[in-house]
Amino acid sequence: MTADDRRGRGAQVEALARAYLERHGLRAVAANANFRFGELDLVMLDGETLVFVEVRYRREGASARGFGGGAASIDANKRRKLVAAADTFLQSHRTYARAACRFDAVVASGDPAAPAFEWLRDAFRADDV
Repeated sequence: MTADDRRGRGAQVEALARAYLERHGLRAVAANANFRFGELDLVMLDGETLVFVEVRYRREGASARGFGGGAASIDANKRRKLVAAADTFLQSHRTYARAACRFDAVVASGDPAAPAFEWLRDAFRADDV
């Protein structure tokens, strides 16, 4: 699989994850917000809480147990990058400066055109980094 194929699959899965979260009441704020420190796949509102969502795709079962599952695949280095990117997002979007924030993960598995989703609310905390 080429890098372009992976990027295309990733964009497709992220769009489906966004639709999944919207069906569960979240509202989209931003997608693929790129910063020097890293990328935020999705930024959404859950009520008044700003949610930074990391989307992970696993070809095999939802938790891909051989790799420790979706949340476990977000290692300490990745969490640091996500927190730094979220901080930069908040600095550049003053509207959300005082909003409560949360880091979620959505693990997609199976067929990338119609994946199964596992939504991990509060997958990690910024002060754990």
